[in-house]
Amino acid sequence: MSEIKRKFDAVSGKYDEQRRKFIPCFDDFYGVSVSIASVDTENPDILDLGAGTGLLSAFLMEKYPEATFTLVDMSEKMLEIAKNRFRGNSKVKYIEADYSKYDFEEKYDMVVSALSIHHLEDEDKKELYKRSYSILKENGIFINADLVHGETVFIENLNKTVWRQYVENSGLKEEEIAAGYERSKLDKDIELNQQFNWLKETGFSDVSCIYKHYQFAVMFGRKTV
Repeated sequence: MSEIKRKFDAVSGKYDEQRRKFIPCFDDFYGVSVSIASVDTENPDILDLGAGTGLLSAFLMEKYPEATFTLVDMSEKMLEIAKNRFRGNSKVKYIEADYSKYDFEEKYDMVVSALSIHHLEDEDKKELYKRSYSILKENGIFINADLVHGETVFIENLNKTVWRQYVENSGLKEEEIAAGYERSKLDKDIELNQQFNWLKETGFSDVSCIYKHYQFAVMFGRKTV
């Protein structure tokens, strides 16, 4: 995980401005994530895992301006940008930690994550889903907007080829593209079906992939008991 921290520390200053150029479906990817973030309170407690610069939380804040946010990330430099983004908002808390190992004590209406969980080893992903379920309130929801692996070698190659074509025509500088490709070597993305199985085994109901664009997927689950 230290290598992940190092690489994201290095890109922290340009992370947000590069997002649209690395994510071909940026608006839908984040827009769908926000649209399904619906609970029965106007001031939900929201936990953002691998929050980085606070990009997903910023979009959710537009929908729930009275919400309380807890942003967790291991990169101090990424969280510094989030702190500047939300300066003056006393309802935002920050935890600098490896969320896959952190012992959360509070309960949340939503546990959300964007482009982070795919960095974990499979066993850590599975355990994180269990932990996320345990800290959700009744009728709480889990949203994971993340990268997923292709179901076959052909599909995986297709996904990556289409993505690289987009990135290389995005206007990013060569060194930015190279750094992005280096970060992608740290990915440990797995197939949707495997993640669905883990979510269901954990106890989540209404498990679904609400949106998918090649390897970009928005997964959903709900705690109903």
